[in-house]
Amino acid sequence: MKHVLARIGQAAVVLFVAFAATFVLLQALPGDALMIKFENPELGLSAEQIAALRESYGVDVPLPQQFWHTLSGFLAGDFGYSIQNGTPVTQMLAEAAPQTITLALSAFLLAVLIAVSLAFLSSLTRFAWLRGFLRSLPGLFVSVPVFWLGIVLIQVFSFQLKLVPVIGADPVQGLILPVLTLAVPISAPLAQILVRSIDEVELAPFVSVVRAKGASRRRVLWNNVAKNAILPTVTIAGVLLGELIGGAVVTETVFGRTGIGRLTEQAVSAQDTPVLQAIVVLSALAFVLTNLAVDLLYPVLDPRLRRLSRGTARTAPAATPVLEGAAA
Repeated sequence: MKHVLARIGQAAVVLFVAFAATFVLLQALPGDALMIKFENPELGLSAEQIAALRESYGVDVPLPQQFWHTLSGFLAGDFGYSIQNGTPVTQMLAEAAPQTITLALSAFLLAVLIAVSLAFLSSLTRFAWLRGFLRSLPGLFVSVPVFWLGIVLIQVFSFQLKLVPVIGADPVQGLILPVLTLAVPISAPLAQILVRSIDEVELAPFVSVVRAKGASRRRVLWNNVAKNAILPTVTIAGVLLGELIGGAVVTETVFGRTGIGRLTEQAVSAQDTPVLQAIVVLSALAFVLTNLAVDLLYPVLDPRLRRLSRGTARTAPAATPVLEGAAA
């Protein structure tokens, strides 16, 4: 319980720092978005009407008071109103978030599938040339720009092969190319870390003992190596998932999808500070919650951490693998 409370406290501090930094940076932006929008002669607003609008948005008071008002609103779930269209920011996020979460989770699952397939196939194959080819793919994936990959996929699968429609696609068809565009670069760091972890664990003495007892390579890989190689991959997976949920700006812009990323692009163009503030805090919340879940998952995956958290064992060397199953 102390461990859980400490992690929750750290998460709360990170969220507060993210909120404060975002508030300060947005206030430091040149220009006044409210004045730029409402002083337009075409709107025909008087000075008194503009002053009333500034009061309604809470920007006519000193910055410390604005900070406290905004923070208290965020804690109550009130993100204010969009400067661009006057819509409640909470409503805008509620409409955009499901699309982004669906895209992020689908892309993450596909990325995990690609990474695990590359790592295990490269470890199981007996051909050196195939192993080298499979292990070189993550380096290629991570170097491909997301916007270029998205455009290429549209050109090939939509315009040339006509397999996936871009216009008039149903919800499932509309997910195929964006998910693939996001999954390919995300799978690269997962595969690289998993391959490196597998190589390190395979050199451990307990793996040699299991092999000496006659276990096949596939059995050793699945039953003994995988559970020890998974922890570093879980760490980077949590970071990547938090970033994905925070918004895939480029992918949603290329494919014209409504989501957090597209909303971010529009808010930046219009200098819509309430929307930007809410998006940054929401992204930080998604990132913090994902990494908190990963931290709490560690003791489930590694029995040593359970013993250490209970104070019943001394700290084990970092390179020592879990010996569970080695003596079977």
